[in-house]
Amino acid sequence: MPSIEKKESGLKKSLGLIFVYTVATGSIFTYVSYWDSVFFSYCGAGTFLAFALMTLAILPVALVYSELSPLFHTSGGELIYNTVGMNKHVGFLASWLIMAAWISVPPAVCMAIATFFKEIFGLAIPTIGIVGIGVVILLLVFAMSMQNITFLVKVQAFCLFANIATTLLTAVLVLTSGHWSISNLAGMFNFSNIETTGGIPGWIIGMALLITPYFGFETVPQMVEEGDFPISNTKKAICGSVLTCGVIYAIFFFCVAGLDKPAVLLADGVGDTGFMTIRAMQNLLGWRVWPMIYAVISVLLGMTASILGFWMSTVRMMYSMGKKNFLPKAFTYVNRHQQPILPNIFLLGISLIFILLMNAGSFMNSFFNLMSFGCACAYAITMISAVLIHKKHPEWYVGNKNLVKGGNFTRFLAMIIMIAIAYFCTLGQGKDSWICFGIYLGIGACIWLWMVLVRWKKSKVVIDTPDGSKEF
Repeated sequence: MPSIEKKESGLKKSLGLIFVYTVATGSIFTYVSYWDSVFFSYCGAGTFLAFALMTLAILPVALVYSELSPLFHTSGGELIYNTVGMNKHVGFLASWLIMAAWISVPPAVCMAIATFFKEIFGLAIPTIGIVGIGVVILLLVFAMSMQNITFLVKVQAFCLFANIATTLLTAVLVLTSGHWSISNLAGMFNFSNIETTGGIPGWIIGMALLITPYFGFETVPQMVEEGDFPISNTKKAICGSVLTCGVIYAIFFFCVAGLDKPAVLLADGVGDTGFMTIRAMQNLLGWRVWPMIYAVISVLLGMTASILGFWMSTVRMMYSMGKKNFLPKAFTYVNRHQQPILPNIFLLGISLIFILLMNAGSFMNSFFNLMSFGCACAYAITMISAVLIHKKHPEWYVGNKNLVKGGNFTRFLAMIIMIAIAYFCTLGQGKDSWICFGIYLGIGACIWLWMVLVRWKKSKVVIDTPDGSKEF
């Protein structure tokens, strides 16, 4: 085990703005060709429009995060905003909700990578073999996460930009293939595998579930403590990641939708997740070489970028919880590369358990819906706190060049949008998702009760604010 520094030396300030941007963008831009069957099953040929609308829906939230982020110079994000806006109990709840999404990513994506090798390359890998591959990948990610942060972000940046370039090139190739037709986009609102619920069309519910490919911009506040740039520039990373991914998702799925009707495209997929676009290029266009190149670069590197982004963010949230007395102080100890040790080990342990417990049949869709709901709830709570922080401390916003246009109107709009999306996501939840979510909340409740009944009676939660360190 790496040597432990028991002094609170903090995280290393070594990240340029471009790398913080790539952490957020890489976290978001991973699902493009692995989850394509899921997206199309929800919104059909109109998937590209659903992504465009979701980009517009997420932007007010991103703008509020851009306003909050410069106020606090340490990692913590939702933990800080909701503790200061309301109280430490809500701060714990919001951070636990957002981590429901983050913690789920590494084990699920590791299993997805293992499944990728089996399905795309036709390898006869038994279930135990897939689990073994997933475990090996997790161990490699853990080993990388204990290295210097600049090493991690450079690896993620390479994976991200290779993915983006290949995805855009594939969109152009598909559009100019001679097989593409605008007629395949007709009736784009009429197709959805989600049933109408409570008078709300399945297409709308499906669009709400598309919030999952967007969560990731909130990883930026987890990295501010390591940024060596003016903290007011975090808006460029937050909003830039949302816009970059929204535009590419919309362009890509517009091009894919024109290849054939949704039912035909979905029939070319594999199982619940599908690799639909790769299969369409093989079966409809007769291509053999490019789909394999695209699969390796876009799918494999895209998923790698996502693992690294959410792994780093989860570790830093736990580190922040230790620093602010939401978890034991042991979570703040770092190695010689100034990487938090216990948070990394804890996340590795949880991820290994998740891999061993995964249900290969229905897990991926249950996981997708669970992330959507937890993320939307965390965003909604944070928007309420944003309103309250502005009301309690208007002096903190003086000179803030990231002040949201429209003031409380925009903050309330963001809150309403997130509450609506969270509600729509409940309509798409299955039994397995609720069971997983209930177990996760139960674990959080146990930790919270221990803090309330034991730790917080001895010491207070301390947050660094624009007015200095304050107890809550």
